[in-house]
Amino acid sequence: MKSDKSLSGKKVLVAMSGGVDSSVAAQLLKNQGYDVSGVFLHFWKDETLGSEAENRCCSLESLLDARAVAGKIGIPFYTFNFSGAFKKAVVDNFLSEYGAGRTPNPCVVCNKRIKLGLLLKHARALGFDYVASGHYLNIKKVGREFRLFKAKDKNKDQSYFLYTFTPAELKHLLFPLGTYTKPQVRKLAAKFGLKVAAKPESQDICFLSGSHNNFLKKYLKLIPGDIRTLDTDKKIGEHQGLPLYTIGQRRGLVGGTGPYYAAKFDYRKNILYVVKNWDERVLYKKGLIAKKVNWLSGRTPRKSFKCGVVIRYGHPAVSCVVTLNDKSGRKNKPGSRNKTDYLVTFAKPQRAVTPGQSVVFYNQKRVLGGGIIAALK
Repeated sequence: MKSDKSLSGKKVLVAMSGGVDSSVAAQLLKNQGYDVSGVFLHFWKDETLGSEAENRCCSLESLLDARAVAGKIGIPFYTFNFSGAFKKAVVDNFLSEYGAGRTPNPCVVCNKRIKLGLLLKHARALGFDYVASGHYLNIKKVGREFRLFKAKDKNKDQSYFLYTFTPAELKHLLFPLGTYTKPQVRKLAAKFGLKVAAKPESQDICFLSGSHNNFLKKYLKLIPGDIRTLDTDKKIGEHQGLPLYTIGQRRGLVGGTGPYYAAKFDYRKNILYVVKNWDERVLYKKGLIAKKVNWLSGRTPRKSFKCGVVIRYGHPAVSCVVTLNDKSGRKNKPGSRNKTDYLVTFAKPQRAVTPGQSVVFYNQKRVLGGGIIAALK
């Protein structure tokens, strides 16, 4: 790709994790003519594990790989310590949400509050025009508006995780991998002579050292209680603490005459109710209430509209109707950012809709916005 002289002098700070995606993103931007610098971000790790403490996003190996790639590309390389901010915004929120009976998505929080959000604030203060990363998604300028779209690679698309950004923030973000597939990116890495071309990737939650449930057991006060059948109220076993289970879950439940699937939680009585069949009617919901909704256009919809909705990462979009939710019957005053709830009604009932997860709205490939699942309908 030839250098664009019009981009000369435009300063970009690339979040480099030592993986193939961010490495290729940095090289592509330099090839396009940007003034590129790389930065490695240090996040929180569980120090109680001693010498075994590690965050996969910022391990020593990752740091050395990122530094080596920056040297190969020929760009300045920095490190920022975001450990304290990460612990407060991501880890503490993760534990708080699970403790309250909700299932959060820490990657959504991290991208907004830390990995891109906080980095963008630091970068702008240091005189950078843009922040870039190896995320797979696209930003397009339509008129004066910056819009977010799905990536070319359907299997790697990460638009679900970035519905939280404002138009002002989108203006200063670059995602150069949005028009490539993962195999193409690996080929580019090899072509550029980057040693991380074949490096495997991890999709686990970065701050977990060990299993998800072991982390919750370590940091939450969990109280065992009854597991009962929803139809007969018969006790069939004992759970280890309600935060360890999510709607529709099978793993970790008693066997016996099972399998069983988590169907309902009674936090007052500390009871986990289960059903026997994967497709039990109770596991399906006609809709949900979304809160903390962010519209990427910056404008709050005043009327009901149809769109596609994704209820969890990797789930296919389904048709729905989105409506302002006003239980009081009074006229809802739109425009208050993140303060208006929305009723989302599915065209077909959906299984295992989970409070705390992000729900993201699409018009074909365009991301309209998203919010947090607060209640089920």
